[in-house]
Amino acid sequence: MINQKCNHCRSGENNYILRPEVIEGFFYLWRLTGKTVFVFSINIFNPLFSFLSSQKYREWVWDAISAIDKYCRVEAGFAGLVNVYDPKQQSFFLAETLKYAYLTFTDTSVIPLDQWVFNTEAHPLPVMDITV
Repeated sequence: MINQKCNHCRSGENNYILRPEVIEGFFYLWRLTGKTVFVFSINIFNPLFSFLSSQKYREWVWDAISAIDKYCRVEAGFAGLVNVYDPKQQSFFLAETLKYAYLTFTDTSVIPLDQWVFNTEAHPLPVMDITV
């Protein structure tokens, strides 16, 4: 949904269940580009469009993890914001969301993307050299 009055876009979602896709996207963008690109900022409650450099991807991942820590932390881990009293921590939060956040802050020699590919569950698999 686009709010013309405030000139920003919103997804219309009223929840956040610790999904990895935004952080995963920023990880790939950080690894693959060093130039200024058109992307949206990582305020999970109000995305804004802007032109920013690739270093911003790391900042956005940090902002996202900080927001998750602030708003989603519960006694034994993290819970989504469907309901603040929901005690469920999805397994993909650890397996994907935090993995991509961690990799965003590692050296590019850690799991280089020209030698590794991630499956849909964020498991790194080596790129096979198939010669016939």
